[in-house]
Amino acid sequence: MIRSFEVGDGPALASVWTAAAPADPIGYLRFRDQFLLDRNFDPAGLKVAVHNDQVVGAAYAVRRLIAAAGDDLEPASGWIPFFFVHPDHRGQGIGTELLTAAMDWLRDQGRSEVFFSSYTPNYFLPGLDSARYPAAQRLTTALGFEPQYDAVAMDRSLVGYEIPAEVRDRINMLINDGYTFGTPTGDELTALINIAGVDFNPDWARAIREAVVAGMPLDRIVVARDPGRGILGWAMHGTYEGVIDRFGPFGVLPASRGTGLGKVLLHLTLERMAGLGAHSAWFLWTGEKSAAGQLYLKTGFTITRTFTILRARLVRSDGKD
Repeated sequence: MIRSFEVGDGPALASVWTAAAPADPIGYLRFRDQFLLDRNFDPAGLKVAVHNDQVVGAAYAVRRLIAAAGDDLEPASGWIPFFFVHPDHRGQGIGTELLTAAMDWLRDQGRSEVFFSSYTPNYFLPGLDSARYPAAQRLTTALGFEPQYDAVAMDRSLVGYEIPAEVRDRINMLINDGYTFGTPTGDELTALINIAGVDFNPDWARAIREAVVAGMPLDRIVVARDPGRGILGWAMHGTYEGVIDRFGPFGVLPASRGTGLGKVLLHLTLERMAGLGAHSAWFLWTGEKSAAGQLYLKTGFTITRTFTILRARLVRSDGKD
């Protein structure tokens, strides 16, 4: 039986998820915080497969009830952040039923396209890791999902980390020119959040704001200031779920790129992470060929996973979008 989420399902969903994807496990509290307490959560969109009164799989569909920025609810779009089926119940078409039910629900909400799984604010993975989950790739392809672009996750060991001499020299040169680097003041957060939201990504502004309000120490953030004390960029860690070895977000204003500020901010933040005892630095999502992706690779990060963001049209019963 496929039905919508009911109170009491949560612990079983987290347990079956972990059985289905043991390399990407999730505990109940994280499942609750990431999905059930998401501001766009609608229990009708969380489709649950039940066999003999036991949860055996799920697929989660979500659409915006609260805009990520301004008043844009992205009315054409929906997302499926996850789906899974317990290994003991695969090969029976349950995955197809779950995904079809999730897609049908989004279509009934007026959506004409669905993405797997680039949903913000609360995605677990940014897309499909087809190397780890080839069966999921076959299923999504059969249901009409097509690749849009790839994102890569990267890691870097911080064992024995120290800022390279050439970066130290660049820091000193910039300081001699009047630039400053350091922890932002409480008042400077207003400018930083504005830059993050306007010049980069509204979800970054949300993440910074919510992390600080939740108690994240400000020394998790390093800002670069011009001689007039204006903020030109920042790098940070510990933003998401308080995980100190998770790096990001990170950005430098376009007019200040090519000055070495990005490299300086990256290394100053890695130094702080190492000072807190972080064993490594990692993040989930960047473009391998992007300027940031190339900087990470030159800084010693290595690609650990590749995710493909997928999109499918949601076709009505009359064959129209």
